Amino acid sequence: MRREPSRRTAVLSRLAAVSAAVLVGAVAVATTSSALGTPEPATRGAGAARMPVGTNPLANRTWGVYEGSGEQSWTPYLRAHGKKKKLLARIALAPKAKWYGQWIPAGQIAGKVRDHIRIAQACDPEALVQMTVFRLKPWEDEACRRLPTAKEQRDYKKWIDRFATGIGDAHVALVLQPDGPFALCAPGGSQLPSQLVGYAAHVLSALPGVSVYIDAGASDWLRDDPAKAVQLLVPAGIDTARGFALNSTHYASTSAEIAFGTSVVQALAAAGYADKHFVVNTAANGAPFNGYDYQGPNFDNAATCRTKGQQSCVTLGIPPTADVANPAWGLSATDAANAAAYVDGYLWIGRPWLYMQSDPFDLKRALAVARTTPY
Repeated sequence: MRREPSRRTAVLSRLAAVSAAVLVGAVAVATTSSALGTPEPATRGAGAARMPVGTNPLANRTWGVYEGSGEQSWTPYLRAHGKKKKLLARIALAPKAKWYGQWIPAGQIAGKVRDHIRIAQACDPEALVQMTVFRLKPWEDEACRRLPTAKEQRDYKKWIDRFATGIGDAHVALVLQPDGPFALCAPGGSQLPSQLVGYAAHVLSALPGVSVYIDAGASDWLRDDPAKAVQLLVPAGIDTARGFALNSTHYASTSAEIAFGTSVVQALAAAGYADKHFVVNTAANGAPFNGYDYQGPNFDNAATCRTKGQQSCVTLGIPPTADVANPAWGLSATDAANAAAYVDGYLWIGRPWLYMQSDPFDLKRALAVARTTPY
């Protein structure tokens, strides 16, 4: 996730040149709201492992919180006192996605995943655990220059297989391969990176309690073009996945992502992939702005808000929830209706409290985003 805006712009230029041979049909937008679930904490023990069509697998269950040293905000929270501890609690005690990638060897990944689930579920086997898989290599800028070697392909599949073993029958909301649009700039238009993501989507979607959301970038990254999202998602395994994820590493507004996600759902349905849903990362978009408007030096480490009410800066957005149409979020009637119809949840996938959204924990950033959030 470490990249300069100039590199992101170059990738956007490449995407603009990609031919999107996808039929985008017109499907009526929902105009009446329907309840997807109740605010967390939800009723424990609700629902079967494999949800029926039309049921939100993230709703009506407790969302577990991983309280361990593997979460970078946890130890600073434990050590803090007074006002600082209250602010850090907004991050440390929130249910959020823990990231997994090549920094964890294949021989260790199953055990790490099992430990994460055990801690996050806190003796409640029906609790939902949130995870992010960021394992593909090469990825980001390097994915535009070369394809995975045969060994890298084998290593990826072995790692995914063992990751799945670690999950078992746990209830998991899983975001697959953030910064998904990098797959569209593979050399020669190759679909190999997408096909590897597709392998993971199929393996993980086959688990009884896992809801896979394949990353499709963000509304500003794909310039609100649903055809590009469909071109990305089809070879990446959308046929078996629950749906897709938006805004994982960007700061676009929740409203913009709901509108774009709705158009992608409609485009997927027109292409033969019906009943897909999506999740929106709201960890960093409390004062939203689009990537193509950003003028700073490090997009992933964009400036945090200094005060509440400041615009176009980084601060915490809507807290993690499956109650996506709640009036408290200030959505328009259209956005609320579309959210109720298509959005499974607002998740904290991104990590604006970390340096470059990656590592290490940045106490100054964490306190700033917790202090200035409008929520």
